[in-house]
Amino acid sequence: MEAEAVLGIIKLWELGQLELIASQSLLFEANQNTNPVRRSYILEILQKVDQFIDLSDQVENRSRKFVDMGVKPMDSLHLASAIEAKADYFCTCDDRFLKKAKLLDTEPTKVLSPLELALELNL
Repeated sequence: MEAEAVLGIIKLWELGQLELIASQSLLFEANQNTNPVRRSYILEILQKVDQFIDLSDQVENRSRKFVDMGVKPMDSLHLASAIEAKADYFCTCDDRFLKKAKLLDTEPTKVLSPLELALELNL
């Protein structure tokens, strides 16, 4: 069901009904992917995003606060970038991260799983 939710969310983006935001940390992580097919697919999508967030002092400072609260460094950069972009939603498949992120102040960004986001968007 989660995979179907992700596909539905991607479809909405492809139809122009959602905006996709990416970040410097996401680009870095994508380039670390050792699977060439996955890496190529991710990089292709990243070239088409609606908004790109560069690493900034604000992102780094917020990220450090999240790390101090027990969030892994890369996860904290992803979330801090989404908040900097004032994203409505931050979607993650990582259940441990999701649980921690829901306890953080992420305003204005709401942290959801793909299934929760699909419900929120009435998919």
